[in-house]
Amino acid sequence: MTRRELFLRSAATAGVAGFRFFPHDLFASETKKHATDRVRLGPMKVEVSRLAQGSGTNGVGGSSNQTRKLGVQGLADLFNAAYDQGITFWDCADQYGTHPHVRLALRKVPREKVTILTKTRASTEKEMRADIDRFRRELGTDYVDILLLHCMTDANWPEQKKGAMAVISEAKAKGIVRTHGTSCHTLEALKTAAATPWVEVDLARINPAKVAMDAEVDTVIGVLRQMKAAGKGVIGMKILGAGRLRTEVDKSLQFALSLDCVDAFTIGSEGRNEMLELVSKIPAASVRA
Repeated sequence: MTRRELFLRSAATAGVAGFRFFPHDLFASETKKHATDRVRLGPMKVEVSRLAQGSGTNGVGGSSNQTRKLGVQGLADLFNAAYDQGITFWDCADQYGTHPHVRLALRKVPREKVTILTKTRASTEKEMRADIDRFRRELGTDYVDILLLHCMTDANWPEQKKGAMAVISEAKAKGIVRTHGTSCHTLEALKTAAATPWVEVDLARINPAKVAMDAEVDTVIGVLRQMKAAGKGVIGMKILGAGRLRTEVDKSLQFALSLDCVDAFTIGSEGRNEMLELVSKIPAASVRA
């Protein structure tokens, strides 16, 4: 077992406290990365910035930390401020209630200049057709760049979601959806996503302290590497453990940036200063001091 693997196992056991022993040399690399790097996801090569402006910290029931704290105009302004910094990847979801916020932000940004990811809880064909039509109205756009089945937890989710999947595939053929996939919230669902050809992009929970994750850190990394080997795009989430790792931003970023199985990641900044801090910290976190 390498020192890096040993650290991953120890950190997963120790949780946040394990950060005090974080070995910088095991994770930093010689290649500097930036929040604004252009990354192409999965087989459809949809271009995103390495960092996405998220909008769903504790997002449930049509609201999130961002919507409650900032309101429609405030969150739209945050999306626009992120765009001004080169963050052209916007992460939203029906469950967060953030479509109107994106729509307002698009008044100041050309649609083709940003990549919009959203998520659906639909299962049947009827539900999915209704969602696709509603989502486009709410977002104020003719198409969705990345559409994910939201919060998969069951190993047999492809059977449960086959109606929705068929409609999404049809929408992709028509140019209404550019690429599709899943967000996963259990190891079983994640393994199924890795083995399912329909999944072109996956949104996966990953951080070095096993906070709000699906399994041990090295286990999740193993599945994500399977996804990458299959040509899928991987977007990391819970990089800061839904806010619980905000005191360890540098180390959390360093870990995420070192992963060969994560193409890009989303972090739900809750204000302009927090977003700017992330943008400024990423280059230093990506390389050896």
